[in-house]
Amino acid sequence: MISLQPPEVIERVAGTNRNNLSNIVPRRTASKDWETGQTLYARDGLRKYVNNAELRRVLAAAASFDPKQRLFAYLLAFTGARVSEVLALTAASFQIESCVVTFVTLKRRKRSLREVPIPPNLMNGLDLYFDIALAQQDIRSSRARLWRWGRSTAWRVIKRVMTRAGVVGRQASPRGLRHGFGVGTMQTGTALPIIQRWMGHSRLTTTAIYMNVCGPEEIALARHFWESIHLPDPGYSFA
Repeated sequence: MISLQPPEVIERVAGTNRNNLSNIVPRRTASKDWETGQTLYARDGLRKYVNNAELRRVLAAAASFDPKQRLFAYLLAFTGARVSEVLALTAASFQIESCVVTFVTLKRRKRSLREVPIPPNLMNGLDLYFDIALAQQDIRSSRARLWRWGRSTAWRVIKRVMTRAGVVGRQASPRGLRHGFGVGTMQTGTALPIIQRWMGHSRLTTTAIYMNVCGPEEIALARHFWESIHLPDPGYSFA
């Protein structure tokens, strides 16, 4: 069973958190990357990322699909990678012992590689299904793509998983999983530069859009306010 917890943080940058980023990222970039125009909400206000509850449903739904489709969905969810980046993976892309996958980062002028940790049981599942350890012993086999799908097939697979999970709207897509990874790692305290590296962003301002989501610490502060005004019981009439 694949763990529903986000990948363990393997590195921290001292002094980097939601409260002291003013010297790193301009305030206005917290909700929008002004260089790319990317935001976490559509013009109609609908959310583009899967939240934690939806992600759990997606992972549970994916478990009922065949292994190749299930592992594809899990890799998207646990790495925040783009569809084409996952489709380009080969056996040589994985470090089995350390549970690390290496992506060729897209949308860069120069070839760029990045390493992202994945859960050990996900690595085990990939190794068992694709015989990664064996394939790595042969140059030709190690360079063969694991998923020989096109982008349209990959998108259809994820849409079917989303449908079975009951996730609808803008977030019901591979991009919704990528944004959900950014939001989830941010909310669990992962340092912004680490999320930037994991997601392959060239600019920290792009990664900073995930700061705009209401996190657990903000909800805890709001709870203090609710308790201070003694919210009436649900049966109480406000009339």
